[in-house]
Amino acid sequence: MASDQSIEETLFSKIIRKELPSDMLYQDDLVTAFRDISPRLPTHVLIVPNRHIPSVDDVTPEDEAAMGRMLSVARKIARDEGINDSGYRLIINCGEHGRQEVPHIHMHLLGGEDVGPMIVRKS
Repeated sequence: MASDQSIEETLFSKIIRKELPSDMLYQDDLVTAFRDISPRLPTHVLIVPNRHIPSVDDVTPEDEAAMGRMLSVARKIARDEGINDSGYRLIINCGEHGRQEVPHIHMHLLGGEDVGPMIVRKS
């Protein structure tokens, strides 16, 4: 399956290769971070591994370095954005019920104001 993952095309793959414009905040050999085009809060950044991994369910031991880098880049960007002291939320959605919209694992970094409750249960 790894070969399929490396050739899969997503919107994020094109942003990583700079084929689509983005407000890129960070890029190295493992991950890329850019502002969400439809931000939900004043700070809404997406952090993605450069290698295509469809979801958390597809993460393998060889992806551990990229997954860890996603967290350290989130910390860096939170500090750069000035939201580290007030707090922020990191979200990774997985699959249909998790509301994952793009089949390329990505972490949302959200902050700049109160992010609200973790989950609002349906009545």
